[in-house]
Amino acid sequence: KFLILKTELSGVPGIKCLIHDPGFGEYLDEICTKIRSELEHYEISLASENLDGQLEQINQIIIDLKDLLWHISKDRIQVALAVRDLVDSQLSDSSIDALTSIQEVLAGIDRLEVRGRDSAGIHIMIQGHDLDLSDVAIKSAIVRRSKDLNYGSGAVREANGCLSFVYKIASEIGELGDNTKALRKLIKSDELLQHALQAESANVIVLGHSRWASVGIISEPNTHPMNSETMNTSNLPFIVAAANGDVDNFADLKKSENLQIPKLITSDSKIIPTIMAQKFEKLGGVSSDLNEAFRETVQSLNGSVAVVANTAVEPNKLSLSLRGSGQGLYVGFAEDTFIVASEPYGLVETTNQYLRLNGESIEARKGTVSGPGEIVTLTMQQAGTLEGITRIAYDGTPLPIDESEIEQAEITTRDIDRRDFPHFLLKEIYEAPQSFQKTLRGKLFQIDSELKVQLSEKEFPHLVSKKLANSKINKIYVIGQGTAAIAGQALSRYLNEETDIPTEDLPATELSGFRLKVDMSNVLVIAISQSGTTTDTNRTVDLARARGASVISIVNRRNSDLAQKAEGVIYTSDGRDIEMSVASTKAFYSQVAAGFLLAIAIADIANGPLKEPSEIAKRNNLLSA
Repeated sequence: KFLILKTELSGVPGIKCLIHDPGFGEYLDEICTKIRSELEHYEISLASENLDGQLEQINQIIIDLKDLLWHISKDRIQVALAVRDLVDSQLSDSSIDALTSIQEVLAGIDRLEVRGRDSAGIHIMIQGHDLDLSDVAIKSAIVRRSKDLNYGSGAVREANGCLSFVYKIASEIGELGDNTKALRKLIKSDELLQHALQAESANVIVLGHSRWASVGIISEPNTHPMNSETMNTSNLPFIVAAANGDVDNFADLKKSENLQIPKLITSDSKIIPTIMAQKFEKLGGVSSDLNEAFRETVQSLNGSVAVVANTAVEPNKLSLSLRGSGQGLYVGFAEDTFIVASEPYGLVETTNQYLRLNGESIEARKGTVSGPGEIVTLTMQQAGTLEGITRIAYDGTPLPIDESEIEQAEITTRDIDRRDFPHFLLKEIYEAPQSFQKTLRGKLFQIDSELKVQLSEKEFPHLVSKKLANSKINKIYVIGQGTAAIAGQALSRYLNEETDIPTEDLPATELSGFRLKVDMSNVLVIAISQSGTTTDTNRTVDLARARGASVISIVNRRNSDLAQKAEGVIYTSDGRDIEMSVASTKAFYSQVAAGFLLAIAIADIANGPLKEPSEIAKRNNLLSA
């Protein structure tokens, strides 16, 4: 029933249902809260249960149910409330469409600002606003708000029948969430915007950005999105753009293109919409020239840069580009909607399906394209479908998109929510005991007077344990990078103290660089990673396995690359306890716990069952601590 409900509440129709019938949302939220409470009690009871190899299946069912309850409560009911809170007036169906798009972008900024939050901006391009631009009050308001060449917060532009609204906030000091709170307040208090959105024919394209200043001071004029206006040109096409990364040659381009940019705007990204507008004019100034103008513009940029642009000439199109390895762009597919983000967690509130742009060279394309990078155009008339996307290389070569390229997000907003904590670090410190306990769940039991570790076949494969029992494995390497490598030290020390198998802990890069041998069939590699995507660790695992080594991984993400490369996998916590903070806390503690469980299992195979009372007491003291 909940799966059916999830489907029925999807997209804008679901938001409209919850807005028009708030009592229904309250009723659903109460049910979800009750089930979550019962689920928490059930999880606690599992700590003392012998799950007999069913742990992973039970964990997956629990995770799926938690995701479902969270989606209904947070991604639907709470989103509907947030949309409703963007206006004081009565909502029409058309305004709900527009405000839902605005809410989706604001939510994306909220989640992406963990990457940088010194400023944030949102641009709203409205077609079909039905405002009478000859009305004295409306005309004077637009004229007054069109004079700011610095394109500060509240600026308005009228171009090609469209209205452009921009809202910005810049604050070097603040907390996560402050920026979007300020943006919501600005949007809600703008009467001109609210009137424009009430039209039945109103249609919007929304572009948002959260900035971590690298070029240009932290200020409103330097806050993205930026427009194509300069001080020495007039009547250029109106274009807005936002970018991630640094344009290494922006000073040269500014000079060669003779761009007279207002002095308060010192960000390198300002040149992107201005150059695009000039190239568009030179190409002829018709809508068919827009794609080429965008391509020539981004091709001229040096550095690792991701760009998103929208124009008043073709407001129903969004142009994207990515070149280099330092940035990311993801196009999410939702019902009648595209949502674009620089990380998957910027779009998972709306959809879990996306296309990832690749900014690097791809081996399969060598000989057909001249260099790295991809350019994508999204067409709103076919939003949410593959037909609405075209992709080319930076040299203009068409790059058709296959359905197999559409990926499924492995996380939801439940994984990346800060709850009521001001920072992720505090949240993750608070959650550390729960993560530690979940790591032990179903693996630690008391039999008679002895505490014992029991790992399943998927965690500790029989083939590996058999090789250990027959002494065919006589060397163990424990590898990882960063804090994962530090967590491995505890595992290594225990094995060296309790077994005769030489065990060495070291960074993955040192194993791949200095310890590899032609034949490693006598080696067990224990690879530790929080994400399961650490390049150095995964590459080392590939090299070791190719030489015959056995591999067991300790990892936090199901279906991650490392989990698929290893013969056995021990998941920390419940296998999807995402850690957002740079400083590792709960992941580190859980890795230590999982490492000890594996080390004890290896020791029991290598040494045989404990017999001496003193040994049993020592083990019990360790595990009960």
